Amino acid sequence: MVSFWKKNNEIDENNELELDLEHIPKHVAIIMDGNGRWAQQRHLPRIAGHKEGMNTVKKVTKIASDLGVKVLTLYAFSTENWKRPETEVSYLMGLPIKFFDTFVPELIENNVRVEVIGYIDQLPTATRAAVENAMEQTKDNTGMILNFALNYGGRAEITTVVQEIASKVQEGTLQVAEITTDLLSSSMMTAKLDQYQDPDVVIRTSGEIRISNFLLWQVAYSEFVFLETHWPDMNEIIFKQALVEYQQRNRRFGGLKK
Repeated sequence: MVSFWKKNNEIDENNELELDLEHIPKHVAIIMDGNGRWAQQRHLPRIAGHKEGMNTVKKVTKIASDLGVKVLTLYAFSTENWKRPETEVSYLMGLPIKFFDTFVPELIENNVRVEVIGYIDQLPTATRAAVENAMEQTKDNTGMILNFALNYGGRAEITTVVQEIASKVQEGTLQVAEITTDLLSSSMMTAKLDQYQDPDVVIRTSGEIRISNFLLWQVAYSEFVFLETHWPDMNEIIFKQALVEYQQRNRRFGGLKK
């Protein structure tokens, strides 16, 4: 089932939301789409959209944490995004530096821990340092995990896992019969999220209806909510509406509910 919420100018923010605070999804994953289109509509350069999108990350992180979400995974930069113009990529690589420099103190204050999945060893030195410093500074926080997918791709992740498992079989340290779905799950980059490694709901903004190589293994039984809203326009009302949509789904995981 796919569902579109109303466009921004049709949302009545005075409507009372029937959000069940006892059944907030544990893991919310978001494909943050529409920064460029948001900027284009305002006759601004694309980087203006990315800058505003960074501010939206801060807002949504606080909202999710306050609601009791355990893991918020944000698709920040894909393995395919390197194909974008060099000036845009350069700006995007600088965003984590600016983001963590200003936001880590607030994350610590709100007990939020930073994690990252993706091939961060391929990032520019300064970007990688900013990411690693944020993880180090927040490692003792016990609240929500703010998990960035940075230089991440679902196919690349699965390929890496298969190569690692094949090497173990070749070395004789793993038998073919020992290759199970549990083994693959425990080998994915999200394994550090433990019981929350699979998203309960994936939200995609800006009207696109596709996964875009995001958490391909992990979203096997996730619910999807597609929003017309561009990411920079995401706010508390729209985010809660997406969770209300999720709560209306009947999750059966291939079985039947009595």
